[in-house]
Amino acid sequence: MMGRFAALGFAVFLSACASTPTSVKTDFDPGTNFARFRTYSWIARPEGVASPLVQQRIVDGVDSRLQRNGWKLVPNGDVHVAARVTTSERQTANTSSVGYIGWGGFGPPATGARVDTYEVGTLVVDMYDGSRKQAIWRGSASGTLDSDTARMTALLQAALDKMFAGFPPGGAPAK
Repeated sequence: MMGRFAALGFAVFLSACASTPTSVKTDFDPGTNFARFRTYSWIARPEGVASPLVQQRIVDGVDSRLQRNGWKLVPNGDVHVAARVTTSERQTANTSSVGYIGWGGFGPPATGARVDTYEVGTLVVDMYDGSRKQAIWRGSASGTLDSDTARMTALLQAALDKMFAGFPPGGAPAK
């Protein structure tokens, strides 16, 4: 009976680790009037991406969110957009106690340890005022990468949704 509860608790723990939410942060220059911007252009497409398909998903995702706010993609736009991706390996040590050994269930607990390695990716999107050549907005999203393409695409879209949820800062989107 006790083994079933331990197994259930371990399964819940693993599922909680597997669904770790993406951390999203944004920052902007409070002195910038975003309502005056109508166009944008890419000055740096996401580098550090292993696949050109993932790079295109990022660009398409940013484009769709900016265009939803009435911005148009043009050469040398009002706002210059740059994106980059970094990845790093992380490790976590997991220990578990499988119960007591010995006669009658008494004795020291039997424990085990395992080191899990996983990859964390960070997407950073920067925007610059094209005329002033100054940074005006930054969004970043970090999370555990998934080897399944469909899940990774869903995680990317959810991260971009969070990143652009309050965009543009300071008011309603320009139309």
